[in-house]
This record gives sequence, structure tokens and C-alpha cells, in this order.
Amino acid sequence: MRHPGWIPWIAAILIALASLPAGAQEPLARLNISGANVDWMVNGSHERVVLTVSDPEGKVTRHEVKSNKPLSFNLFDAKGNKKPDGVYHWELRADPVLSAAVKEQLAASRRSGDASVELNLRKSGQLPTASVLSGAFTIAGGSFVENDLTGEQGKSPAIRAKATSGSGLTPMFEEDQEIAGDLIIQGSACIGLDCVNNESFGSETSRLKANNTRIMFDDTSSTGFPANDWQLTANDSASGGSSKFAIEDITGAKVPFTITAGAATNSIFVDSTGRLGLRTSTPVLDIHIATSNTPSIRLEQTSAGGLTAQTWDIGGNEASFFVRDVTSALPFRIRPGAPTSSIDISANGDVGIGTASPAQKLHIEESADANTIILSQNTNGTGTAAAGVVRATADIANTSFIAHGSARTLVRFGETLGGWNELIGTAGDGLIVGTAIATPLILGTNSTKRIQIGATGGVTVTGNFTVTGGTKNFAMVDPTDPKKAIYFAALEGPEAGTYFRGTAKTVDGKVVIDLPSYFSKVTETTGITVQLTPSGRWSQLYVEEKTPERLVVRVTQGNPDVEFDFFVQGIRAGYNGFQVERPNEGNIQ
Repeated sequence: MRHPGWIPWIAAILIALASLPAGAQEPLARLNISGANVDWMVNGSHERVVLTVSDPEGKVTRHEVKSNKPLSFNLFDAKGNKKPDGVYHWELRADPVLSAAVKEQLAASRRSGDASVELNLRKSGQLPTASVLSGAFTIAGGSFVENDLTGEQGKSPAIRAKATSGSGLTPMFEEDQEIAGDLIIQGSACIGLDCVNNESFGSETSRLKANNTRIMFDDTSSTGFPANDWQLTANDSASGGSSKFAIEDITGAKVPFTITAGAATNSIFVDSTGRLGLRTSTPVLDIHIATSNTPSIRLEQTSAGGLTAQTWDIGGNEASFFVRDVTSALPFRIRPGAPTSSIDISANGDVGIGTASPAQKLHIEESADANTIILSQNTNGTGTAAAGVVRATADIANTSFIAHGSARTLVRFGETLGGWNELIGTAGDGLIVGTAIATPLILGTNSTKRIQIGATGGVTVTGNFTVTGGTKNFAMVDPTDPKKAIYFAALEGPEAGTYFRGTAKTVDGKVVIDLPSYFSKVTETTGITVQLTPSGRWSQLYVEEKTPERLVVRVTQGNPDVEFDFFVQGIRAGYNGFQVERPNEGNIQ
């Protein structure tokens, strides 16, 4: 049937009018390509807008602005070089503006783990979803390709036109055909404006051939039945757009699935057991990612939900398995070859290092002939507060072992702590150092034992023992009254002395007293003094000879033999030159 020449124009106008949606919502942004820039003019008010652009080589750049400030992508990089030719995919994500009260509710729900708060805020409209817009543009020959948003010459697939066999090209419009029964084609079918007679088919049974190829699933189900409309889309309509295959949710105006041209073979592969391979057709586990350099997963929380934006990467390569905080550093790494149960957390929360059965909150096990070390290290060599600390804390008690940095200026116990090691209790009722079994406690310096407290309480000091205040006491419970104690103070003097005392009796006016070897061995040969005290009767005595080995005592002529007490004092061997007065080196306060 032939139609007058003006009918196509009326049809085109009616189609154009029908294609305008009623009450269409303003898009998130309008894209403008001009000169050396692609500009996104953002509409509306937003908390934050993030533009992500992926170049043809897979490099991703991000730009972030507040509110509705425009965003731009420049043809040149920071060094003034033109960016590579190819298709650039972009995504624009805008976070909604939220009140301080809503943000506080969300933060509180995150701390408490109450997911219902977010759900209720969304239902009430106080927590809208983020706005997302995506697309692509092309750089060819070092220049941006201008978008043609209407497609090729603005053709609409609703108008079917072909030329007659006459001398002129007169528009002809065929009537639509409606087939009430089944349509069976035993050959192949080509659908589209660019199909030709004698179309050469390969192995395909159906072919779409046009400048815009789409398959639309228009579900006309009645109310109560699933009725969402879907579309299979091959490539953008705009000049310079993306070459892609997509599944579009027409009813929801979303594109949940897209594959761009150039995607690697087996980019997504599901085997017969349901295992998912990414870049591999032989997945070994439920999800298997294969790539030549650092397969990784990105976990990105945007601020669209009112919470602080945060991005984590999980990946692995020949150097390590890692968790990366994209905003800072690599807080967690496992190196290849790490042994089994390098870190093992039991069901009750105990942490094992080198053991699969930790018996305490932190259990470190080593079977090699080597030191098992816990290291707390502060590498700052200039900070006045730098220290490595191991700390134990209970409800009121707090004890720390501290390695102080060399530049630390803190003073404690009269010492500037820079370079010192310290065991200190900073809270609680006191600090106990000891053993819970019958074994000694030893304190030493320079790998030498200095003080040993025996299992039964005896104390041995190796080296000089100095008291700077008070007295050196001996104390015991009063045997007649246990509520009292008896204290004796040690005798003090300007020398390191020895003594021996005893009782003897002259015979025929003389006596030789052999002093014990334990006295003579520790006493100097000079500086010996002797005191004699007659007992029972008076007699005049004197010391004829005195050495560390013996005393010779005589009675003066005309005096009777007598029993007497003697007291010998000497100087400890090696301490004849004991220095009483000496410089104060700061250890006496």
C-alpha cells in the first residue's frame, strides 16, 4: 500500500512526541565534550560526588568534589602528554546530604550492630540511596569523539522504510504483519534495517543487523504476576560511546550487567559444578581469580549510606597475601612459605602463633633450637616520648615493661630514662617480683649474678652493698609478745672490718691463741687491734704478738694467771684503703 509523501513526516513527529517520558526526572549530571575536556555538570545538591574513570589500559583515576561542583577529565596527563586512544568508561556516584542526627543514628547503630536503624531511616525517606550515572567516551587520534546522542541520523526502529525498484527512491511503508499461529523458519533469520537479500549466514540461526541492535522482553502480565521488562543491548547508540553487551532492567531503568568489548576470554566462567572462574575456564574453588599480576578484590564502602567512606583491598602475589587500607598502608601481610598455624585463632578467641591449640589468650610455640621472642619495637630514635612497651592491665592493676628511646627525657627514680629498660607498676596495690615455687630469684648485671634470693629466703649480694638512708636492721618477732618486734641495727664505721672474739686463760703467765683460718684468710696482716677483759679477778694483761693467725698474751710480772675475754678486730683483706669520702656521682640522693 502506498502512502502520500507527507505521512512519514507526521509519523516521525508522533513517534518523537511519544518518546518523551511524562514527568521525566532530571539526570544526575549532563555530559559535555569540548576541546580538551570532558565536563560533567552535576545537578542538585549532594554531600559528595565521586567520578571514577577507567582508561583503555585498565588504569583507574578518581576525582572527588563536594556538593554539585563540576567535574572534568582532561585530554592531557600531568606531564602534558596526550592520553592514549580508546574507550574510557566512567561512573559518577553522588552521596545524598544527610542531617547530623541521621549520621549519629547510623554511627550508633554500627557500634551496637542494630541493622534495623538503617532500614527504618530508608523507609522514612531520611536515608535516600546514592545516585549513580555511568557511561563511556572515546579518544581517537588524540582527540575526544563528539557524542551523537540521537544515533545514526536519528532513525527510529518504529519506521520501516525501503526503496522500490523504480527509477527513483520513493519511500514505501509496509503494513505490519500479524501471525496468529506458530511461525516456523527452517532456515536462518536476519532482522534489522541492514539485512539484505541472500544474506550470508554462518552457523547462526538468528541475526540482528542494524546500527542499533536490541532484544526487548516486554512482559504484559496482569497485576500480581511478575511483569518486569528486560532488554539485551549490544553497544551504545551514541557516537564515541561504549562497545558493550548489556542486560538492562527497562522497568527499573538500571543496567545490572555489562561486558565491554575487549574483555578477556573466560572473564566470567561458571563450570558445571557452579564454581566461578574470573579469567579462567578451570576454576578450582567456588571463586577462582587468575591474572598475571596480583589478583585482588576491592571492598569499597561509599559515604552514600551516611557512614564514613572506606576502601579495602585483599590480594596476593609472589611477595605476600595482604589486606590493604587504600587510604594509608598495608596493615596485614602473610609471606609465602609461612608455616601452618603461623596465626591460629581458636573457637574461644585464644590466639596461637606457631600452634593450632593455643592454651592462653596469646600462645607462642617454637620447636626449633632457637629463642622464642616477643618483640615490641619503636624505631623512632629522636622522639622524646618514644618507647617500646609490653603492658598487662587488670581492673585496677597496670604493669609495663618499657624499653625507652635514647632521646627520652622522662625522669623517674632520679634517672633520666633515655636508653633505659624498665619494669614498672603504674596502677594497683603494688608490684611483686618473685617465684611461685621453691626456686631462687637472681638479679644480675653484665651477665654476672649480683643478688640471689634463695628458695628458703637467704639473700646473697655479690659486690658492694650500699645503704643511702636509714639503717641496716635485723628484726625478729618478740618471743614473749608476738604483737611486737625486736630490731637491731648493724654496727657502722669507716672501714670494712672483720672480728673474732673468745675466752682464754693464761698458764704460767702466758697463753697462745690460734685464730681460726676463716678469720685469717679474710683479714689483712696490718691494722689488727685486740681488746682483753679479765674475768673473775683482776690481773694486768698485754698482747705480745698479734697476727691474723694467732695472738700471744702475757700477764705482767707479779700478776696472777687469769681467765679473760678477747676481741680481735681486723680489716677485710683487699679493703685496707677503703675510701670513706668520695665524689657523689649522682647515685646518692
